[in-house]
Amino acid sequence: MKLRDLAEGSSVFLVVIVAGYLSTSYVDHRFAPRQTTPAPAPTSSPAPSACVDKDGSWKNWPWPNVPTLSPKCR
Repeated sequence: MKLRDLAEGSSVFLVVIVAGYLSTSYVDHRFAPRQTTPAPAPTSSPAPSACVDKDGSWKNWPWPNVPTLSPKCR
């Protein structure tokens, strides 16, 4: 490998990294969701934890993936 080839490969690598960083920051600024409502005030009570109901359905868990070994609901 010649020194010229090493310099060319390194410069291409550097250009790809810089372009990836710039495009990521552009996308973050351009398409980030805007917060139009203020954040709710924190409450003193803790958030309800995920639990499994008697029929096997999940309660207090808004996401599609569910935690393993969650307790049964009271």
